Amino acid sequence: MTSETSGTPAAAPDHAIDPFLWLEEVEGERALAWVRERNAHAEAALTGTRRFASTKASVLEVLDSADKIPAVGKAGDHLYNVWVDADHERGLWRRTSLESYRTDRPEWELLLDVDALNEAEGEDWVWHGAQLLRTGPLAFTRAIVDLSHGGSDADVSREFDLTTKQFIAPEDGGFYRAEAKGGLSWIDGDTVFVQSAADGEPTSSGYPRRARRVRRGQSLEQAEIVYEGETTDLYISAHHDRTPGFERDWVSRALTFYTSELHLLLPDGGLELLDVPASAEAGVHRSWLLVELRDDWEVGGATHAGGSLVAIEFEAFRAGSRAFTTLFAPTPSTALVGATWTRHHLVLNVLEDVKNRLEVLTPPESVDGGEPRDWARRPFTAAPALGTVGVAGVDRDGEGDLADALWMTSTDYLTPSTLSLVRLDEHGAETAVEPLKSAPAFFDADGLVAEQHFATSQDGTRVPYFVVRREDLALDGTAPTLLYGYGGFEISLTPGYSGGLGRAWLSRGGVYVVANIRGGGEYGPSWHQAALKANRHRAYEDFAAVARDLVTRGLTSPQHLGVQGGSNGGLLTGNMLTQYPELFGAVVVQVPLLDMQRYHLLLAGASWVAEYGDPEDPAEWEALRTFSPYHLFDSERSYPPVLFTTSTKDDRVHPGHARKLAARMLEAGKDVTSYENIEGGHGGSATNTQAAHMAALAYTFLWTRLTGGGPGDAGHPGGPATAS
Repeated sequence: MTSETSGTPAAAPDHAIDPFLWLEEVEGERALAWVRERNAHAEAALTGTRRFASTKASVLEVLDSADKIPAVGKAGDHLYNVWVDADHERGLWRRTSLESYRTDRPEWELLLDVDALNEAEGEDWVWHGAQLLRTGPLAFTRAIVDLSHGGSDADVSREFDLTTKQFIAPEDGGFYRAEAKGGLSWIDGDTVFVQSAADGEPTSSGYPRRARRVRRGQSLEQAEIVYEGETTDLYISAHHDRTPGFERDWVSRALTFYTSELHLLLPDGGLELLDVPASAEAGVHRSWLLVELRDDWEVGGATHAGGSLVAIEFEAFRAGSRAFTTLFAPTPSTALVGATWTRHHLVLNVLEDVKNRLEVLTPPESVDGGEPRDWARRPFTAAPALGTVGVAGVDRDGEGDLADALWMTSTDYLTPSTLSLVRLDEHGAETAVEPLKSAPAFFDADGLVAEQHFATSQDGTRVPYFVVRREDLALDGTAPTLLYGYGGFEISLTPGYSGGLGRAWLSRGGVYVVANIRGGGEYGPSWHQAALKANRHRAYEDFAAVARDLVTRGLTSPQHLGVQGGSNGGLLTGNMLTQYPELFGAVVVQVPLLDMQRYHLLLAGASWVAEYGDPEDPAEWEALRTFSPYHLFDSERSYPPVLFTTSTKDDRVHPGHARKLAARMLEAGKDVTSYENIEGGHGGSATNTQAAHMAALAYTFLWTRLTGGGPGDAGHPGGPATAS
């Protein structure tokens, strides 16, 4: 396989000849000429209308709003934020104090202006994050900044001096990682861990195969290799736990997307493998080892169910004890979706029928003889009863009054986000809840309601979904309705406020629906595993069941029902297009997987074999071909209008997927619109302006097709263009 941005990966053995293989040449001259032609067609069809212009402007106003909540993270005495608006498209990295943040107009200290950096260096950098050094004499004066060309996953790491507010060049001793997929992280002021896909042969998924310990002044080639994996592995990485009194070095070996090994890196360079299931996620905080299970585990004379969270003292575990304490066990209606530490407490975030419920656990001071003892438990009462709630520790390694504090965000489909600071006492009870920031309302929610329903899938499974609509909506099947879903990788879809969606869709009378189909994580690992590989059809049957239930309830009808999804959700909507075309009036397919015969040969595709299956295995290909939209397309069948969008800079899901199915459908004379953003990576856009443009394309396309158009709306795009 290749992960380069040009050239075509070799065809897999015995695969049928693909007449559109040339469209996989990401930056091939012929392929880009085709992209430019399709982009011009899409722009002509959709952008020259009043609806497009107003939609783009209203979405951009939301994205560029000065009244958004500045998301922050605490390091030392400062709160750090990256801010993007109309004047700073690539972002400002800045910081302030908590005292100043509490005010309506915080005083921000500018650290890095990415737009100015691009102008000075003649680059197209997109911010990818920063990691501050937190220990030693240089603590909080140095950072590692990650920057990406155009938003691709591949990025560079550069050391930044927060005192001079300048990068430290490699020739001056600064740490630097050349452009590649990977990462660089602090061990101490003069040592880092580095993993890079450019360090020798990468894994078959295009990720790092080696982790090195690099000392200041060393080149990557000179540095010690602390671990080297196999090319068949997914990702190798190393990191340093800086918790005072519990500093440890770790090596993570991801075998597949859902299996991994965690090794303790010993002072002599040896490795100690943690004896936990490969399918579990393990982590050590201070004296405690936590293991989150995907599958049932028989250990220490007990059986722990998949989806459980169990704990044990780490040193007791190393000494041979397997007397785990169960901190969470799933039920048919509940799943653990998060666990965050403060200095003395662990906060669990549980979904119950896709609604958040939080609980604070306090570990015992010690465990006598390695035997389990109960953790103290109390409900977290600061969270609102409805909506989506997330919490994160503010300063869990600190010793001050924020060591047991939490950032709490809350939102729902009709309520803008609120950020609060919640303090816990020694028993885990909330002693103070301080609202810090509230996002503005970007649309009028009066008269709108959000409700949850359940559809019955083909095999009898109850599938939850959310509906946002006008309370007085006439149930006559005429409402333009947008159905969204994902259904993969154990990712849960929970209610959240979107000013752009509210303005572009809900305020115009549209209905918005989110389906919580199998393949996601709404009911834990079993909900995800129910739609893996040969069982993928269940996700699509669930989604089709929701579509039919909307019609049965009178909310909409097929000609007024549109569907939208991206990435794995693009595979979902690609299957709605090819397997259930009669259910929809328009389909939007964004940064999708579509050719499931070659996906494992393209960019990061090999990393998802555990999710979808291996096309090289004849038995697994027989299952894969049943949900490969590129192969399910039938030129003799009727299909609803479709919009494909992707990005040339997407180095995760290859843009060839969208290009090839669009070309195949155009050749057959189908109603196809295709648009490829040059920048953006897998997110599809690198700036707010680009994001608003992409959103306006989708909303304009959907509204026009689901309502039949009208004055100021876009006309139908017309016939096929050359795709040879």
